[in-house]
This record gives sequence, C-alpha cells and structure tokens, in this order.
Amino acid sequence: MSGQRILVAIAAIAVVAYGGILFVRGPGPSDFAGGDRVVLANYSATNPTGVPPELANATPVQRGEYLTRAADCEACHTAKGGSPYAGGLAFVLPFGTLYSTNITPDTDTGIGNYSDADFLNAVHSGIGRGGTRLYPAMPYPSYTAMTDADALAIKAYLFSLKPVKAAAPKNTLEFPFNQRWLMGIWSFLFNPDKRFEPNTQRGPEWNRGAYLVEAMAHCAECHTPRNLFLALDNRKKFTGAVQAGWRAYNITSDRDSGVGAWSEAELAQYLAAGHADGRGTASGPMGEAVDHSLVHLTPGDIAAMVTYLRTVPAIATADLPAPNGSPAPVSHKEGPAADLNPRGKAIFEGACASCHDWTGVSPITPFATLTGTRSVNDPTAANVVQIVLAGAQRQTPGGRMFMPAFGNAYSDVEIAAVANYVTTRFGSKPSTITSKDVAKLRSDVR
Repeated sequence: MSGQRILVAIAAIAVVAYGGILFVRGPGPSDFAGGDRVVLANYSATNPTGVPPELANATPVQRGEYLTRAADCEACHTAKGGSPYAGGLAFVLPFGTLYSTNITPDTDTGIGNYSDADFLNAVHSGIGRGGTRLYPAMPYPSYTAMTDADALAIKAYLFSLKPVKAAAPKNTLEFPFNQRWLMGIWSFLFNPDKRFEPNTQRGPEWNRGAYLVEAMAHCAECHTPRNLFLALDNRKKFTGAVQAGWRAYNITSDRDSGVGAWSEAELAQYLAAGHADGRGTASGPMGEAVDHSLVHLTPGDIAAMVTYLRTVPAIATADLPAPNGSPAPVSHKEGPAADLNPRGKAIFEGACASCHDWTGVSPITPFATLTGTRSVNDPTAANVVQIVLAGAQRQTPGGRMFMPAFGNAYSDVEIAAVANYVTTRFGSKPSTITSKDVAKLRSDVR
C-alpha cells in the first residue's frame, strides 16, 4: 500500500472514530434551541452569568454565597445531622457507595490547600488537587459551563466559612468502578470542559435561564436519563430519571407527563417555594434542592429559569398519564378500589385520611393535598412509598410542611398496600407495587 493510501486510510479511521464519539456523546444541553453561540466576551447583550442586578454592589463573599446557593453545593456536601459543607453524604449506587467530600477550608480534610487553579480544575474538569479524578456524582459535566469568575466567587465564600475537620468515609465501589483513572476516558467523552456561550438568537432572560438551569442548578443531573455509560442522554432531555430511590419527573413541555399544562405562575411558585396549588409539594431530593438552593434565588432568576424551561421540547414519558385533577368521592365507601384493597384502605383511614381527606383535598393545608399531584399519578408509586417511609419536614415560604415518617411503623407489605390504595383512589392509573419493591426502595436511600 502506498504512503498516500495509508494516509487516506488513517484519515478515514479518524473521521469514523470522531463521528462515533459525537454519536455516543450526543447533543449538548441546549442544542435543541439552535441559533448561533458566541464566547461570553463577544456577547453584546446583558451578561447572563454572575449574580442578579440586586447584588451588583455586594461584596465578593456575598456574591459567592448567592452563587453557592444557586449551585446547590450544600445539599450534596452535607451529611444528615452533619456540619454544612463538611461532606460525608452517601450516594448509594448499584455498584457501591460514594461519599461526598468536605469542602470547608480545613487544610487536612477539606479544600483549605486548594489554589484558584486547583478549584477551577475540580469544578470544570473533575480533577481534584494532586490529579485525583473525581466521579461525576460531583456534577462537573454541568459545572463545566460555569464561568471562572463565578466558580472563584464560590471558592471565596467557601473559604470564608469555619473550617471543619471531617474526613469522608471510604468509598465502597466495586471493580472496575473503583478505578479512578477510567474517569479520564469518561471525561474525554462526556465532559466538554467548555464555558457557557450565550445564544445570540435568544433574549437575555432566556440566556440567564439557560445558565442557571444547565450550569448552576444542574437540573439535568437529576431530571435527564443516562446512557449506557452513565452520562446524561440529552436526546431524552428532562424526561425524568430515578435518583436515590426517588423519581425525578419529566419537566419538558409535554402537557401530560411533563409541565406543559402548568402555568408560568405555577412553575415559578413550585421552583421558588417547593409547592404549587393543585400540582404538588416538593419532597425528597427536590425538596432539598428547593430548601438549600432555589428558595434563595431572586424572583427575576426564577422567572428566567421558567422562561428557559418553557422552550425545552416536549417529550412524553410513556408510563406517566396526565394527572387526575378531580377530587375523589367524599365517602370512603365510594370511588375506585373502595373494597378491592381493604388493607390499604384501613391503613389510609387510620393514618392518612385525617390530613389528606378521602377526597384528596386536605382540609388542613394545601401542602397535604393529593389531588393533581404527579406522585399519586405515577403507576410506579415510587415517590408515594418514599414519602411514607421517610416523611417530610420543610419550612417553606408558605408555611411549615410536616409529614411523619411511617417506615418503622409499617411493614413493606402494609406500605405497598397503602401506596396502591392511594394511587388507585386519587390517581389516573393504579400502581401494583409489591413488598419486594418497597424493600428495594428502602435500600436505595439507606
């Protein structure tokens, strides 16, 4: 074979390989919008990054605090009952358990020795100080779009905190997932390591919303399914996924399985307060995202997020029917499954009806209303089971929400029965969850 043919063959192989990488990688987070993109320095409209106008005169630490809230760092870097940002939160995965790290400025167990370059490398590239590869439980494939200025503002805030000496427990990942060097290959494929580029065909509010949703709040990390390599599959963007045993639902503009039927006010209310009348109340990981992050954002930033989310193309989630928005019959003797599930009905009567009512419309607080909520209209009943197991306690802008935990009071058989009763009575499609399913859901969040 001549030298020219060898070069042609090598070029052909390179083209095929590059095409394969692009296919596996899939589209970018906001490629759905089309349009032209420019580097931030060449963008002539209002800068969509940084803090909102209300904080234009804030100190660097105050700006960093706002951006740290927007990036929701506390939720993942705080163990239950532990010090904020001191790490130790367990991420239970099918192949072992990961623990979040200490990001207080402690020099022994935290990030006190991190230089600016070290911090940017971790946030953008998933490489810790000393070259240690981070697992994408740290959402650096989303944070990679964060500007250097915003990332360093977050560092300034974290370094203003009191150092906490707290070493993270040792990870218990199985082979080959315990081989950190593999994350280098994964990052090559799935982390673009590229800062946010505004879309010149979209307005400033849309671009601000894109920056907040995709880079800072990293909504896709929970609401977008993952591909075979556990990277985000943007071909199914925002169609929902399962996180720590909880189901993060479809937030595309699909009217039945997504949020397309929600008004802008409802969507804004849900993001800002974790509750929207007739739509539901956030709990589990979403409740934490609201309480630690979204509740601290300005109304303008919440509105920008809504503007962006409204443009995400509608993609239906096949197993999610349109929610049933009609109250159930007043009498416990009427309605679907009135006598088909006596165990579930008895448990609901004894432990649930006083707050949730037989109609599903709570006479006590709108936070307890079941009618119209996605969780009771989910035939997997995953979130119904989780809320029964773990309960919920949140201080929302609209008042205190409290739901007691029944995980220790009822068996897996009983929890399955009441979950199936609730979805049958108040939802569009009944669930058929079993005690084995409940046991699995218990283990997913343990």
